[in-house]
Amino acid sequence: MPSAHRTESGFLVLADISGFTAFVTATELEHGAEVTGVLLADVMAALSPPLEIQELEGDAVFALGPDAAREERRLIEAFDRAFAAFGERRREIASDTSCACRACRGVLGLSLKLIVHHGSFMRQVVRGRSRVAGPDIILAHRFLKNDVEPATYVLFTEAAAERLGIDPSALGLRRYTGRYAHFDEIECYVVALDRGGRNGEQTLLGLGSLLGDLTLRADPRPHDDLRPVVAA
Repeated sequence: MPSAHRTESGFLVLADISGFTAFVTATELEHGAEVTGVLLADVMAALSPPLEIQELEGDAVFALGPDAAREERRLIEAFDRAFAAFGERRREIASDTSCACRACRGVLGLSLKLIVHHGSFMRQVVRGRSRVAGPDIILAHRFLKNDVEPATYVLFTEAAAERLGIDPSALGLRRYTGRYAHFDEIECYVVALDRGGRNGEQTLLGLGSLLGDLTLRADPRPHDDLRPVVAA
């Protein structure tokens, strides 16, 4: 069937709340939905701009960063903002002593992870509703189901890391291989952002500082001209 739609390429980003199912099934419906809604709203506000929010998918936000926008250098900043906003709102809710509901008391059990892929997609309009489609869209969503251990992390596929100019070997990033039906093995790299603090509390590390602000110094020209930039 002929199509007038044009294929685009860009970053495919999913921000997902870990612990969501356990949280909503153990908390009051109204309070649990309100808490997760506020958290997701803060994440969306942090990611856009530079990303385009495509859809809210239950416990996840799906966003695009088209290559045509040339926003690579702002992505790491947006990711850092998302983690910071999520953590700040979570602590704010937990410290509010005016409400003793299970949702407010259990909000610290939620964490955030980001899946960052780079690939191709096509925009479509189906019965008046816009959407993006393509194998890379499916693959990005498949990565939500993985056995990565840290509660708070960013998973970059090899394609995304290359596009951002990240050198995984130089930075000592953990390698992870995704194996999903109908796709070849996909090499990925994981950046863990939480570590144990005093009294068992979790300390959130800055993604930009861990990567040496690579994206902020990367050359934003078209992909063929991007060069790896290694943290000093």
